[in-house]
Amino acid sequence: MDNSHSSVETVVKHQAPVLFFVLFFMIQATVFTVFTVPFSWELVLVAVVSYFVRMFGITAAYHRYFSHSSFKTSRVFQFVLAWIGSMSMQKGVLWWAAHHRNHHKYSDTEKDIHSPSRKGFWYSHMFWFLRDEYNDYETKLIPDFYKYPELRWIDRNHWIPPLTFAIGLYLAGGWGWLVYGYAVATFFLGHATWTINSLSHVYGSTRFESRDTSKNNLFLALLTMGEGWHNNHHYYCSSANQGFYWYEVDLSYYILKALSWVGIVWDLKKPPVKVLDEGLRRDAEKKAALSAAKNLSKPRKIKTAPSRTVVTSS
Repeated sequence: MDNSHSSVETVVKHQAPVLFFVLFFMIQATVFTVFTVPFSWELVLVAVVSYFVRMFGITAAYHRYFSHSSFKTSRVFQFVLAWIGSMSMQKGVLWWAAHHRNHHKYSDTEKDIHSPSRKGFWYSHMFWFLRDEYNDYETKLIPDFYKYPELRWIDRNHWIPPLTFAIGLYLAGGWGWLVYGYAVATFFLGHATWTINSLSHVYGSTRFESRDTSKNNLFLALLTMGEGWHNNHHYYCSSANQGFYWYEVDLSYYILKALSWVGIVWDLKKPPVKVLDEGLRRDAEKKAALSAAKNLSKPRKIKTAPSRTVVTSS
């Protein structure tokens, strides 16, 4: 990309892809350190809290705020969101958001960076970001956040928040907290997040015509604090809530809503009434079609006239 006429400079992450590949799997393997620590429910709680705090950093921060600008906040809390998201070990905030915007632009086409229908499950799940060509990103894709020097700093130094988090866990609770709160929680956090790239384009229901294979999946929504309502999201991606209706559980949105009550975030975007009405209409049509199909599949009972006995005289 030629940046000679750009007002911003591309951040290039010079990384050896083979080394990064090996490092990635070494980090994944740290989950086996769980066998070095006696089991306790306290450690499970530490892992669960670590998982959901950093999942919020991905879902609400990296995804809904930095990728889609679905709500507003202060510059200070903006940096806090970037820090929490960076703690998940899924690279820099600007890198993540820029690539995600490209994903929406080219969803399920040859230019999509992680389409399971085009490139297979494991590639879309996690191997795509190990490729050398994705170490960089185009700054023109994210000019609204690239202008902040503190975000460029944390993007370049995205290893600092997870390292700080790991040290903090060790100081607070020793080896056990480090193993469960970091190694175990990070393993499940990563794979749960990546299911939205892979499984949510394969398994689930389709409500809207989003011109791709995105699906709504309740299980993945529970696992990822609301991201499983992926078909909703791909149809109207700027909404702060991805569960469009009260019965679609979206924990990330509930937290954002609570934060809006105390003024930490504001202007939470929601899908317009016409989108919600369209979704309800499509759900009703699908329900009616399923009901009709069941009725057609039921065997019909053929009523026959009762036989009569005719008595004749000899």
